[in-house]
Order: sequence, then structure tokens, then C-alpha cells
Amino acid sequence: MEVVQKTSGRLLSLLSLLQARRDWPGALLAERLDVSRRTVRRDVDRLRELGYPIVASKGPDGGYRLDAGTQLPPLLFDDEQAVALAVALQSATATGAGIEEAAARALNTVRQVMPARLRHRIDALRVTAVERPAARPLPQVDSSVLMALSAAVQAREVLRFDYAPVSPPGAGRDSATTSPRRVQPHHLVTWGGRWYLVAWDLDREDWRTFRADRLSPRVPTGPRFTPREVPGGDVAAFVAGRFQGSDGSYDWPCRGEVVLDLPAAAVSHYVHDGLVEELAADRCRLVLGSWSWPGLAATVGRFDAGIEVVGPPELKQAFAQLARRFADAASDGPADSTVPPASH
Repeated sequence: MEVVQKTSGRLLSLLSLLQARRDWPGALLAERLDVSRRTVRRDVDRLRELGYPIVASKGPDGGYRLDAGTQLPPLLFDDEQAVALAVALQSATATGAGIEEAAARALNTVRQVMPARLRHRIDALRVTAVERPAARPLPQVDSSVLMALSAAVQAREVLRFDYAPVSPPGAGRDSATTSPRRVQPHHLVTWGGRWYLVAWDLDREDWRTFRADRLSPRVPTGPRFTPREVPGGDVAAFVAGRFQGSDGSYDWPCRGEVVLDLPAAAVSHYVHDGLVEELAADRCRLVLGSWSWPGLAATVGRFDAGIEVVGPPELKQAFAQLARRFADAASDGPADSTVPPASH
């Protein structure tokens, strides 16, 4: 029994070493395990019988490598890896990738094989992924679509797909209204709970972002291409700029500055991408951006405090316009429907 326990423990140690790096010289493995190279060879054969695809290289400096196989054999994780995996699986419910049930089953499987000390840590660390409430439920993306997009990005192959327009709530997708697209896929990203493909549109000769839930990949993919650089070189800044209405500057199309009769600490808690500077104990400077000048004025107006507009003039005009609208609303009069154009 003692010999069996020693052998089992050595097999686990060998497997852990093989997972830690790509290639291991046989002599180094023997040294780490404090056994002969012949024992290492026998242990490698035992792991192969258990389903681990271990490749051996011949020669005086021959060694071993844990290769990819057709089946997923048992895996070993250290304590921190196991905790990280459990947290990631708990957070998977907010990805919108349609893998919530599979993630829950995977988490239960991982938890069952954890030692008691790790199960206690995982049970104490409960992660609830909360997304910002949307006007309507966010669409789910089939995981096969995400895999197809990711594969095309990785292989650098031209992707063809049918792209459906935005449908009214409750309406199904009409294949007759879809438009065929041909793109060079570059990145698969998430934004606001949705999945997007960032790609160079070959027909429109411009960068585009496509909602993954609205596209249906076609097979086979097209020829390989040499990737071009995303404008600005930073895909996160590029995507943020596109969704903020920017065309090249990666900033809000409208940005203004005001002084509020509030402490900086009371304002900064509600401002995510703005600049708050303390001027006095009960005064601060706020620089903020928005889609439009009326939108920016309305955002600033939510603070229950005196407001001094520093600039630009478009922001002051927007405050005046909103003041007229609010006055009309309070008196049941006609509302001013004109909206000044956004300035870029």
C-alpha cells in the first residue's frame, strides 16, 4: 500500500510539472522527482494509460511534453488557479454567450473534486455578476457563433456572414432582410453586455463594429490576410470611441466644463469618465462629455446644486434650451423640439 501511495503521489507531481511548462528534459524531471530516468519513463507510460497525451522527444537531450489530445483528461490546479477558475465560472452568467448552464455545471464539477480547504474558500466567495439594467433583455449569442468568429480572427481569414438589421422587440429575424458582408476580422470584444466583432469591411473600405447576435457566419472562410492596425493602435480605445460617437478622436463628441456648488467628493462618486477638481470645501470643477449638448446639460443638471458654466458656449445654449423646455413642461405649454447639432 505504501508503494502504491508513493507511486500515485509521484504521478501527480510529474503531471503537475508537465503542466507547468511546455518541454521538460528527462534528466531534469528525474532530478526534480528524485528518481531515475527509467522511473520517469515508466511513470510517463502510466500517465499515457490514463489518457494524458505525453509526447517524447528522442536523443541525448530527449524529454517530454504534455500535448493536446482528443479527450480532456483530469487536470491539476494549484490553490490559486482553482479559486480563479471558480470565480471566472461564477462570473460567466453575465457574458451573454449562452453558456450560463454549462458554466454552472462546470463549477459544480470543479467544486466536487476540490479538497475541503478549497471548497470552504469557494463557498465563502460568492460572486454575483450584475449588469446595468437594460431597456429590454440583452440578446444571447450562440456559443458556436463566438467560436467561429474567434477562429477567423485567430486564423486571419476573410469572414463572410449575413447581417440582420435591428428587429423590433419580439420580432424574429427575417432572412430576406439580411445583408451579406465580407470583412477582415480583427477582434472579438464585449461592450455593455453585448458581443461585437471589430473588422475591416472590404466592400465599404472602412472599420466597422458588428453585433455578434445579428450575424450568421458563412462557410468556408475566405483567404488569409495581413492584419492592418486598428486606428490609434488600441482596440479598447477604438471601440470606446465608436460607442461614444467619436470619429477618430476617441472622445465624446461634446465636452464641457462647469463649476458646481458641491464638494468634489460628492460629485466624483457619480462621475466615471469625467474630471473632478476641488476648488474649495463646497465647490468643484467638473469636465464631462456626452453624446450631445442637451444631453451633457441634463447630466450636469442632475446635481442638486448651483451651476456655473465655464464653457463652451454650446453648453450654455443647451442649458437655456432645457430651461425653456422645463418651464413649458411645468406650465403644460408647448415644448421646444429643436435640438442643436452635436459639435465634433
